[in-house]
Amino acid sequence: MAMPGNIGVIDLMMNIPGEDQSAWYEFMKPMLMDEESRQMFKMPVQYMFKDIPDNAQSDDYIAYTIAQMDKHGIERAMLNINDDRSSTAEALKRYPERFFASYECNPNRGMDEVRKIERLHRDYNIKAVTGFASGLCPQVPYNENKWYPIYAKLVELDIPFCPCVGVPGPRFPMAPQKVELLDEVCWFFPELKIVMRHGAEPWEKLAWKLMLKYPNLYYMTSAFAPKHYPEEIVKFANSRGADKILYAGYFPMGLSLDRIFKDMPNVPFKDHVWPKFLRENAINVFKLDN
Repeated sequence: MAMPGNIGVIDLMMNIPGEDQSAWYEFMKPMLMDEESRQMFKMPVQYMFKDIPDNAQSDDYIAYTIAQMDKHGIERAMLNINDDRSSTAEALKRYPERFFASYECNPNRGMDEVRKIERLHRDYNIKAVTGFASGLCPQVPYNENKWYPIYAKLVELDIPFCPCVGVPGPRFPMAPQKVELLDEVCWFFPELKIVMRHGAEPWEKLAWKLMLKYPNLYYMTSAFAPKHYPEEIVKFANSRGADKILYAGYFPMGLSLDRIFKDMPNVPFKDHVWPKFLRENAINVFKLDN
């Protein structure tokens, strides 16, 4: 049950640190009602994380990120791309063998968003589209019809959708990302690959029940230190879900890679789960060998 070394880890949630990190959370501000979240927090979920990474000053944050990846055996990482993410675009250009892209979409923009997904897929070969239903303004539950043109386009492009599910960390309503909402989406879009993000708590048992039900539903461990991986998810990976659970970190948003990989060897995965969790499932689900 020991974590193997030299496996070439694939991290499904990473960003390039830098001076403009506070800008990552600007889109949330219309939804934040309490003064602490608006004015005092460095990030909207600061109350949940004791050791938010304090990244070293660097003249080259992309090289700094590569060094952090090399330190912990991470071969490739998924970064969020957008038109204002110049550091991500530069990282993809400089290190195409180390980074691949996703895009966080907003279904409130209608067909303009569908066309943007097409453009980013053409220009950056995005491997996924992500969603944060509770963080949108206005919020859009995952089973609402605003999402349906996006789901249809993702089926056409054959790339996964990665929604945040469970109680959101930022202090706004949780209803749009209850795990149960994915039941309808998986039923109506059986060809759509869906990889749940951010824990699914407190509905993690429902999450694995739905993964048993739907062959194209998966789970990644983003935003959780390994010591806090939900027990039900670890049990599921060790029993019938070895092909369903994928590693994702949270660097530099809330967790350092040092913290993640200090905790990681203590996760009680069975031997056959480790290579699937750290690498093989990501390659298969996101088609990283294409």
